[in-house]
Amino acid sequence: MIVFRYLSREVLITLSAVSAVLLVIIMSGRFIKYLAQAASGALDPGVLFQIMGFRLPGFLQLILPLGLFLGILLAYGRLYLESEMTVLSATGMSQQRLLGITMVPAAVVAALVAWLSLGLAPQGVTRVAQILNQQDALTEFDTLVPGRFQMLRDGSRVTYTEELSEDRANLGGVFISETRASGDGKKDRGISVLVADKGRQEMHADGNRYLILENGYRYDGNPGQPDYRAIKYETYGVMLPKPEVSEEISEREAIPTATLLGSSELRDRAELQWRLSLPLLVFIVTLMAVPLSRVNPRQGRFLKLLPAILLYMAYLTILISVRSALEKGRLPIGLGLWWVHALFLVIGVAMMGWQPWRLAQARRRSRMEVAQ
Repeated sequence: MIVFRYLSREVLITLSAVSAVLLVIIMSGRFIKYLAQAASGALDPGVLFQIMGFRLPGFLQLILPLGLFLGILLAYGRLYLESEMTVLSATGMSQQRLLGITMVPAAVVAALVAWLSLGLAPQGVTRVAQILNQQDALTEFDTLVPGRFQMLRDGSRVTYTEELSEDRANLGGVFISETRASGDGKKDRGISVLVADKGRQEMHADGNRYLILENGYRYDGNPGQPDYRAIKYETYGVMLPKPEVSEEISEREAIPTATLLGSSELRDRAELQWRLSLPLLVFIVTLMAVPLSRVNPRQGRFLKLLPAILLYMAYLTILISVRSALEKGRLPIGLGLWWVHALFLVIGVAMMGWQPWRLAQARRRSRMEVAQ
């Protein structure tokens, strides 16, 4: 029991550290993307942390299996390097028994991954989709920040206001610059600039909202050419475009697992197999990690780390590729993802049996040499 607690603690501590680092890296990249959209006015800054929180289960369901795999390699690799595993082997700790001990924390991780992939992750995707749909309903007026130039429409439209009332109903000191498009929809060099002393928002019967500018000028022309046209106006209406929020979210990722169970649609069945594959992935990578963690103290603990990571990435890449093929009907759904798990299960079993076989061969050669 003491050995069990010691080995489990080593694996779980390393798992937590590795998973935390991977989570920070992934979430930082995604947060920067959302932050750029918020800075451009396409996303309300107040919902950034909500989106990241709801996306967290989706990140963890993929991070935890990798974290466990690397945690076993690093934790047991250190024990082999410091000869602690040699001492345990001398007291009867076989590789099969070590695998059995490791499967206990692996079962805890698998249960957590199952909870995430089957329950929390779809709910989180649903909430993110709802938030983004609410953001799509906003206009440029709703995301405007006084004192800051705001770009929309891939940078072809720039809006600025010096003042904005608390109820966001009135503006002061308005500037709008927009690149005109040619007849075929492509941008040309024509630019329209609107300036006004003040403006207000109006809702029309068709559901579109307009910015009504008062006491200003409109300038039309091409940069570098003197043929600018200036128009003075007392009232001018500008339609407010909706910010474009980009986020790759599959509709099937938001479908509850209970709904997938009763569906006969090909894509739904492929999605269900993917969600079930993630907990199964945990046990198989554990089976492969235990023999891969065995290192020679003279070779260093990181010798097998790169090949092990490549093996894991091959496993995950094949799963993703087969999932895509199943969704497109290129592979029979009855075969599914299970043959990929069976393939790497065979690889893991072979790796488990390889080391005892080598030790047996070495003992046999030693006995033959002594006999001679």
